[in-house]
Amino acid sequence: MPELAEVEYFRKQWDGGLGQTVAKAYLNSKARVGRGIDVKAMNRAFVGAKIIQSLAAAKQIALCFSNGAWLGVHLGMTGKLEATPTKQKLRRHDHFKLTLRNGCELIFVDPRQFGRIQFWSGPETPPWWAKIPPAILSSEFTPGVVAAFLRRRARTTIKAVLLMQERFPGIGNWMADEVLWRAGFHPRAKAGDFSPQAVRKLHSTLREVCRDALRVIGKDWSDPPDSWLFNHRWEKGGRCPRTRTALVRATIGGRTTCWSPRRQVLGAERR
Repeated sequence: MPELAEVEYFRKQWDGGLGQTVAKAYLNSKARVGRGIDVKAMNRAFVGAKIIQSLAAAKQIALCFSNGAWLGVHLGMTGKLEATPTKQKLRRHDHFKLTLRNGCELIFVDPRQFGRIQFWSGPETPPWWAKIPPAILSSEFTPGVVAAFLRRRARTTIKAVLLMQERFPGIGNWMADEVLWRAGFHPRAKAGDFSPQAVRKLHSTLREVCRDALRVIGKDWSDPPDSWLFNHRWEKGGRCPRTRTALVRATIGGRTTCWSPRRQVLGAERR
């Protein structure tokens, strides 16, 4: 499933539509990605309106229109955004499309339909956007906020806690593993066992991984360097890029997790 950096990359794919006016909107009425949307109201809101801003937060993308309307996109597992300079023939998995007056098209493609299209029209920020918690790179994301959240999830493994979007928006499976590997914490460590010093280290590493991911993947889908865990976590016989020892994989918090047993030792979180 796309995470923070992948979402930022896809957001930019539609940036060619900024400042352009919508000529036509299409939503596949048979696809579950648009469940609950009033298609007629959506068409009235989008057609003739100008796209003025694109946003990315957590695992969601939004377009803002000149008349106050909003389009929300959650990519799900297989969703992606495409932009074409001319009108294209509708393909099987093209479930949403904005045709612009200059002929360009903005397309949401989702083969497995785990994604979601959302629509809002009104002066207020959409509830589904307003409820997204502060970004990890924002000034509101502090060590104190992290410490309080870990205390409330004291008996839960830290790997599972890092996947909780209500506090760590945009962090998914590979980013959580990357954070724990860089910080040197075992994924099975209990959230309540983190000392103040360990919380500060976790906080700073979360921000570091987010910055690096946005700089490398979010910019232009570049491959991460081999100094990251990312390139080794699924590799057969993969080794820790720092200790050169074999990596271990197991299911933790319901997700396949990869770590370096020499680098990530249970108990480090107490120090």
